[in-house]
Amino acid sequence: MFEKDSLGLLQESLALLGQGFDKLPAYEEKPDIERMRQVLYKVAVKMQDNYPYHHPYYIGQMLKPPHPIARLAYMLAMWINPNNHALDGGRASSFMEKEAVAKIAAMFGWDKHLGHLTGGGTMANMEALWVSGKIHPDKKIAASSQAHYTHSRITEVLKIPFVSIPTDKYSRIDVDTLRDLLQTEDIGTVVVTLGTTATGAIDPLPQILDLQKEFDFRIHADCAYGGYFTLADNLGDNGRAAYDCISEVDSIVIDPHKHGLQPYGCGCVLFKDPVVGQFYKHDSPYTYFTTADLHLGEISLECSRAGAAAVGLWATMEMFPIEQGGEFAHGLEQAREAALDIYARLNADARFMVAFEPELDIVIFAPKGATTSEVSALSQAIFDETAKNELHMALTNLPKSLLGAWWDDITWEGDKVTCLRTCLMKPEHLEWMPKIWDVLDKSTDTVLSKV
Repeated sequence: MFEKDSLGLLQESLALLGQGFDKLPAYEEKPDIERMRQVLYKVAVKMQDNYPYHHPYYIGQMLKPPHPIARLAYMLAMWINPNNHALDGGRASSFMEKEAVAKIAAMFGWDKHLGHLTGGGTMANMEALWVSGKIHPDKKIAASSQAHYTHSRITEVLKIPFVSIPTDKYSRIDVDTLRDLLQTEDIGTVVVTLGTTATGAIDPLPQILDLQKEFDFRIHADCAYGGYFTLADNLGDNGRAAYDCISEVDSIVIDPHKHGLQPYGCGCVLFKDPVVGQFYKHDSPYTYFTTADLHLGEISLECSRAGAAAVGLWATMEMFPIEQGGEFAHGLEQAREAALDIYARLNADARFMVAFEPELDIVIFAPKGATTSEVSALSQAIFDETAKNELHMALTNLPKSLLGAWWDDITWEGDKVTCLRTCLMKPEHLEWMPKIWDVLDKSTDTVLSKV
């Protein structure tokens, strides 16, 4: 069930790592192995209470297992436990972080940038919006109603007014409404989401860039989930157009712990103009003695950060370069192909309703019903039945404003309906699609036979 063959590499690599410190007086940790065994066995039993996130039958939330190279590199770094806040605490891992982040920036077309890793997408987005508030004080930040809820929370923390923009029937920010609000509201930053977490939709960045030429505002691209898909060669027209002009935005967030094959937590924030580094200036004379080189704490809101996250990311990118046409990009293309596959099956099946074609690897659908309450109940029942058969999906509540145009033949008894959601993040999902569909097919028949 779990890959274990690579663990021998960890012992080999530890021996090599130790050679770098062989001038020190002899010292070795001597833990109580038997007590550790007792505790770890308890941990292993407790951890059985989890969904099988690592398995292709898990198609629910955005939980993609880290690659073995990322796990091993992270664990190897734990014998040092570097802190990338300062070079004193993480010399090698800080340089590995800078190199990895530069490659991510280059993926988006930036050869000049300011950026670093973060504990996750929330912190990365907070930094981007914090800088936006510094550049446009007293101006509002706008994002679509399908943007991640973290943006409204962050702006509340930062004491920046927030404006929610409705979406069109494709779950993308409504450009006409945005134009009207730009004329009437004092908006300093527009958050463009390339891959919304609920539906995988891609906001129309080219049109928003056109608005930027007319109005004075920053564009922050929240690509926490979808950023790596810029490498995929099988996107639709809207997606390809958005990624092709992403280099024109002001800031970008991407989460390597989503599609970047990394453990949690590993986010990344990038700024196009390095001048924004001026906002991070601080005086901490008690921390840095050994070098005058720029340390990552000078361009980060966070202080202590796990250097192991940078080590894991660097190693993974060394093994799988983030380039179009490469093995890493092919894995993304397989994930999208899997989403298109199940969408086509659902669309051809009279038992189900679908809406817009998936833009990345998330698919929204529901069983047919006469009313929204019936649809919601059937969605819950199918969710429960597939779980009994070890296929794990997700549920999501979506508004009439989004799905009403697609599902106009049902009676809407309220503003929202519960739908089924699949997130096909693993390349293996494409190969496993016949088995996945077989479980969904039989589970649906079981549920409908009881109605």
